[in-house]
Amino acid sequence: MNINYADNNHLTLMGKVTSEKRFSHEIYGECFYIFDMEIPRLSDISDIIPVTISERLILDDKLTIGANILIRGQFRSYNSYENEKNKLILTVFAKDIFYEEEIEEQLQGEDSKEPVSNEVVLTGYICKKPIYRQTPFGREISDLLLAVNRAYNKSDYIPAIAWGRTARFCQNIEVGTEVRVIGRVQSRTYEKKFEDGTAVTKVAYEVSIGSLEIIEEKEKASEENEEEAM
Repeated sequence: MNINYADNNHLTLMGKVTSEKRFSHEIYGECFYIFDMEIPRLSDISDIIPVTISERLILDDKLTIGANILIRGQFRSYNSYENEKNKLILTVFAKDIFYEEEIEEQLQGEDSKEPVSNEVVLTGYICKKPIYRQTPFGREISDLLLAVNRAYNKSDYIPAIAWGRTARFCQNIEVGTEVRVIGRVQSRTYEKKFEDGTAVTKVAYEVSIGSLEIIEEKEKASEENEEEAM
């Protein structure tokens, strides 16, 4: 069976470069770099997202601070071993980059009237029991962790957050359930406190869920409709 793993994980980001590129790692002689990208939300705030990119996609005279770019790629994770602890690192992995003069051409023919500046589509499995909670103001939230399969027997573990009635629905989803999620990549600052009373501000990256569907239920409904039509 041929599986296109790219269908499990694809995203589009459109925004501006906010940092110089910095070396990340090298694989088989190919160097990869990281830079930060600012994507505005509908509100007055923006998300600052790290992007990992191959040297083969970089045009140094165009990938500069303030440059407007369009990224197509995947939202990936990897484990970093620091201070005798494993830490989940999240990054956008760029498969294509388009610079300002190329963006309009890339957006032509898209269905939506307004171009999508931040969208990620994931198909994966719930690998941890969703955590449902309410804020002091009564807003409903569910935290999820998705395992998204990648080629070569690898998986990306992507944290996601759902709101409102979607959050209420997610609290009863069983571990191992396959779901399809459409949302946006967001950055969120939080304060981590230590036993000695000190605190440090950290940044978390996650998917803010816009819509979620259970794959098995969708396929079952399709099969039932086919039987009724026969």
